[in-house]
Amino acid sequence: MNNYSLLGAFIVGIMGAGHCISMCGGLVGALSANLPQTMANNRLVEQLGYLFSYNSGRMISYTCAGALVGASTQALGWLFNIDQYLLLLRLLAALMMILTGLYIAQVWSGVIQLERVGKWLWSIIAPVANKFVPIKNKLHAFVAGALWGWLPCGLVYSMLTWAVAAGNPIDGALIMAAFGLGTLPALLSAGIAASTFSHWVQKSVVRKISGMVLIGFGFHTLYIAIGQLN
Repeated sequence: MNNYSLLGAFIVGIMGAGHCISMCGGLVGALSANLPQTMANNRLVEQLGYLFSYNSGRMISYTCAGALVGASTQALGWLFNIDQYLLLLRLLAALMMILTGLYIAQVWSGVIQLERVGKWLWSIIAPVANKFVPIKNKLHAFVAGALWGWLPCGLVYSMLTWAVAAGNPIDGALIMAAFGLGTLPALLSAGIAASTFSHWVQKSVVRKISGMVLIGFGFHTLYIAIGQLN
């Protein structure tokens, strides 16, 4: 894995702010609005503690998912000679990077259709996740975040293709951790009703520049993968 993958994953997280807020912002806002009444005098500090607990759980879920899919690819590599298969996965990851860049640049949003893939899994997890709302304490917030981290999300699934192509659990986990870290500012701002950051990343020029950077990363990865195939 090269550093472009980590930087690209972080950019996807940052620039996917609008999608993140539409998917998780309502829950984060409800978490902030319904905190326990027995809080310390400094409400903002306590509020941030709950938000960090929730988002830590969510990011751990992303990281675990990245480790799992990366480990599955590595296990197949131990069992079979799949060098060409791995190269094809890298081609897929490059394509997903380009498609995600097009989504962020507001050119084409087809990547979001991937959310249909995880609906069956979410139907199993959702009843458990709903039991932790409203949040009663920071541990509840952490567990809720860990469960809601499996909510079907096209951007998450796009990043998981990169984690698969990484070919090992460590790099897969790092890619998803970088993505999760990139999503953190948007969801923290949603939680404390500080919309300045969210408005900034939604500006057309910012989205287009970020999308083009990501598309550039995708073509660079595609070029390397095609070179390895030859």
